[in-house]
Amino acid sequence: MGCSNCGTATGGKPSGCKSNGGCSTGGCNRLNVHDWLANLPFSDPDSSCRVVEVSFNKGSRKDFYRNTTTHLFEKGDQVSVEGISGFDVGEISMTGELVRLQMKKKDVEENNPEIKKVLRRATDKDLEIMQQNKAREKEALIRSRAIARQLKLDMKMSEVEIQADGRKATFFYIADDRVDFRELIKLYAGEFRLKVEMRQIGARQEAAKVGGVGSCGRELCCSTWLSDFKSVNTTAARYQNLSINQSKLSGQCGRLKCCLNYELDTYLDALQSFPDNAETLQVEKGTAILIKKDIFKYLMWYVLPDSNKQYPLTIERVRKIRQLNLQNVVPESLEPVEISTGKPKEVESGFVDLVGQISLKTLEKADRKKKHGHHKQGQPGNNSGQQGGGQQGGGQQGGGGQQAGRGRDGKDNKNLPPSGGRHRRR
Repeated sequence: MGCSNCGTATGGKPSGCKSNGGCSTGGCNRLNVHDWLANLPFSDPDSSCRVVEVSFNKGSRKDFYRNTTTHLFEKGDQVSVEGISGFDVGEISMTGELVRLQMKKKDVEENNPEIKKVLRRATDKDLEIMQQNKAREKEALIRSRAIARQLKLDMKMSEVEIQADGRKATFFYIADDRVDFRELIKLYAGEFRLKVEMRQIGARQEAAKVGGVGSCGRELCCSTWLSDFKSVNTTAARYQNLSINQSKLSGQCGRLKCCLNYELDTYLDALQSFPDNAETLQVEKGTAILIKKDIFKYLMWYVLPDSNKQYPLTIERVRKIRQLNLQNVVPESLEPVEISTGKPKEVESGFVDLVGQISLKTLEKADRKKKHGHHKQGQPGNNSGQQGGGQQGGGQQGGGGQQAGRGRDGKDNKNLPPSGGRHRRR
């Protein structure tokens, strides 16, 4: 996926999301880390960290490598590193002092002799060999699933990652129970002609490798920045007054969403100010039962028996009723607070919904009224005739005045019946 900062770089070298452009922030990479110590000067340049972090398979896997070469690598450089009986190609994701902090966080010693080395900067031949072997991954995944199905193993092949030189392949699988795949490894080695490594992952790790967009409209946290997966249970949803709806609380991995733990500490701190043992309150109308707590407004909502109405009470009121109940005193009412929604009251309009009740007769009446109005407006001679009749004192002359008038079409209205005076229309 791209971001708003992606564009064509000056040197023509794409970085970031790799979608035909360069990302100035690198925020499009999966599990990307910003090096905020890159521009800080250090007093002892010889003590700089010679270990770099290299990411593989578009950021889905990262590891530390020792830079024994004379090159000074920067973020985004393609390098060839030591692999299993060969070499692998990855991308530099972090350099400098920040690598030392990351190693301390993951309990990796800097002087560990087991840290593999960076061989060289990746050449065109290395990149060509890597592309050829990476093109075999999809076909290998389909074939590996078919072999596992033939052996009737209760496992799901999630992804196949082939080393850049094509000498080793890592098969990531998901299984609920322990799987005996000794026979499976022999078949894989004979089928694909390479060294096989089986690695079990969970459903959250699979979602991180596949990627996607969550219900919040953003990319999945597990595929962008989240690396440590903590256990999530329904207790976190209950503390936050969320309805226990499995379809809404589950992520794309089928497990509870990791974001349920993000605001859990805030809710737990706020709930400490609420009174304990206040699930029920005794009043004259009966026993009020607590249904939810609003930590933002510091209100506790209760319901009374034989009623579905909810009554919001302040924390002070709940404590007071609780103290009265401990003294065997039953108050008259809960005395709930009034909550204003902040919206103006809707004024009832005089509009009547007549959809489906309009008949042809109502339409004909409306059409007659329109025609009658146009008829009156289109007879200016009527007014002149009445004025003329008033001056001469005769009804017929008044009618004659109407005959002398002109209609809307500009023609003489000689054939119109007289409407002034005593004459009636026939």
